[in-house]
Amino acid sequence: MRYSSYLPTAGFAAQFGPAGLAVDYALDAAQRSVLFWDVMRKRGNQYRAHAEATAPHVLSFTPEVVLDGRTLERPVNYALVRIVPPEGIVVDQKRRPFVVVDPRAGHGPGIGGFKADSEIGVALRAGHPCYFIGFLPQPVSGQTIEDIALAEAIFLEKVISLHPQADAKPCVIGNCQAGWAVMMLAAMRPELFGSIIVAGAPLSYWAGERGKYPMRYTGGLLGGSWLTALTSDLGHGQFDGAWLVQNFENQNPANTLWTKQYNLYSKIDTEAPRYLGFEEWWGGHVSLNAEEIQFIVDELFVGNNLAAGRIEASSGEAIDLRNIRAPIVVFCSKGDNITPPAQALGWVLDLYDDVNEIRSHGQTIVYTVHETVGHLGIFVSASVARKEHGEFSSNIDLIDALPPGLYEAIFEAKTDETIGGDLVEGDWIMRCEARTLDDIRALGCNSAEDDRRFATVAKVSEINLSLYRTFLQPFVRAMIPEWATDQLRETHPLRLQYELFSDVNPWMAAIADLAVDVKDERRPVAADNPFLALEQALSRQIVAGLDACRVGMEALSEATFLSIYGSPLLQAAVGIDPSDAKPHRRASKTGLHRQVLEAKIDELKAQIGNGGLREGMARSLLYVAMASGAADERGFAAIRRMRNVEDAMPAMTLSEFKALIRDQFLMLVIDEEAAVNAIPRLLPAEEDVRRQALSSVQQVLNARGPLSEEAERRWQRVAGLFDLSPEPIAAPSSPPKKPTPLKAVRRAN
Repeated sequence: MRYSSYLPTAGFAAQFGPAGLAVDYALDAAQRSVLFWDVMRKRGNQYRAHAEATAPHVLSFTPEVVLDGRTLERPVNYALVRIVPPEGIVVDQKRRPFVVVDPRAGHGPGIGGFKADSEIGVALRAGHPCYFIGFLPQPVSGQTIEDIALAEAIFLEKVISLHPQADAKPCVIGNCQAGWAVMMLAAMRPELFGSIIVAGAPLSYWAGERGKYPMRYTGGLLGGSWLTALTSDLGHGQFDGAWLVQNFENQNPANTLWTKQYNLYSKIDTEAPRYLGFEEWWGGHVSLNAEEIQFIVDELFVGNNLAAGRIEASSGEAIDLRNIRAPIVVFCSKGDNITPPAQALGWVLDLYDDVNEIRSHGQTIVYTVHETVGHLGIFVSASVARKEHGEFSSNIDLIDALPPGLYEAIFEAKTDETIGGDLVEGDWIMRCEARTLDDIRALGCNSAEDDRRFATVAKVSEINLSLYRTFLQPFVRAMIPEWATDQLRETHPLRLQYELFSDVNPWMAAIADLAVDVKDERRPVAADNPFLALEQALSRQIVAGLDACRVGMEALSEATFLSIYGSPLLQAAVGIDPSDAKPHRRASKTGLHRQVLEAKIDELKAQIGNGGLREGMARSLLYVAMASGAADERGFAAIRRMRNVEDAMPAMTLSEFKALIRDQFLMLVIDEEAAVNAIPRLLPAEEDVRRQALSSVQQVLNARGPLSEEAERRWQRVAGLFDLSPEPIAAPSSPPKKPTPLKAVRRAN
């Protein structure tokens, strides 16, 4: 007989009064417990099935293999796949392809396409062909980080060859650790990239703020990277990615030990599908070769050598991020304790002295800082995908056409009252506002003292690693048999928690049977039950206690780190001058760049008076827009709607338009007065053509509403240069549906 046969047909509280409230709660708690452990059982079974698959992933889209990295001359465990557009979604083969690269940070691939509302999903809906670069759980023997970079270069070459009619080179998205891998490749092969989006990527690992984000202290507190080498030796040349996942979990013990499980238990009737979906990825641990993880820890995390330009390819060529020519979009969050904003953006301070130096390298850097979302939320949050990632995908042409410089992307909700709202799709409007390096410093910046501490860590790490390799490594490798390696891997705490609650454990069979009965007779407790309120209060107390422990441990860790590595004696012992006030992680500069820059400046100065109508219009538009220091997607959308004022003038491709905007902007930066005064020489003699051109410029400037006082002054000056006197720019009552034709400054349709 089923246990439900003994239950009353109505709640206990209804039949027994206040005393029945406790019974109602007890029954609900018991049922939730059974269903909770049944979900744990399903999670364990799911883990086992995922681990046994040859190429496990969590993509919610259908992939088709294009290139298998194991077949390359230097084989790697990576693959390029094409994402098959879901039913109802049509992609335009002439639009630039998107390539999403997933992080190999202990987890399996798929997080960039984990949901329909994801990086892949929003790019598909924007009409772009999509590709995905993922990997297999086990690395190819001997593969290195450089081998992976070379393979990804071959993948991008393949994507480019498949889309010869595309309006631009691929937009490549690098998530987390894939972000720095993409940046390294872009520095080595800049011609392969149309634009780059790095999300939650630690590019400047030393950077941060005191009292926050203590994960950067871990390397120093462990004595450097010798422990990484030991772990790889215990794995017979492979590093178990479960240890990386363990490090992530240690950053938030309240969530790891309680919140995640309690959230499932408290919402057991609705939460199970979401929980199991995420756990399939979270528990899909992969391995790395010893050479790979040692490179990552030594060169990136402990050494912080990428931003400083101190990583060399096998050819001996230094990897310099200043070689990147594609626009770089950086997405980070203040709620991310794995890659806080300072680590995501600190490389800009390592490479450049000011914004003009960024411009001198022809680089466009756009960043956005979310206020609250956590590290994983950057990749899996549907709201983030629909907003930030969605806007970046739909406005990638705008970003590509921005003049060189540093910008912050700002998002505003679109309403019925939004001026020019019909020019854009979606619920948000993006604008890019000019920023300076002080804006980056405000997000977190090391003092010279802290830089010396981290430089000391790097030296200590080198010494400890050398000592380990000389005196301990031979014994460790000789004493650990292969069967012991397998046992260590299988008994890792993260794996055991899945195995113990799967069907491998015979005690879980009773849970499976009981869960069937519970689902049929489920009786959730009333939301106003006082015992349920007591349970929730207890949960909050547990979270507060664990958070207090975390804060205390973080404070102790920081104090210990600062004390040990701030010691002048230790710094002097490892070769760091304790009195040196110079930054220890700045990239070196060469005279060659200055010579090339001076030649480019002379070339642009000589071209100030050259050009025609499109150069005059672009220069006029930039001159007025520079007063606000911002580019708005509504203005760019207005440009894309326009047609040429001269039928004989050929249409421009996006790359040609980008070059036009870049050169005209740099002319204004180099010599604004000379560039502006030369505008009349660029215009045709026909008054009607000039009037149409000026009207077109006005419509672009008018797209976001009235101009500022300075911009209005500049506009009146431009009108005088056109030898015309137009009406002052004001907000239209309704945006124009059919702007004046203008092809000269648009992307070719």
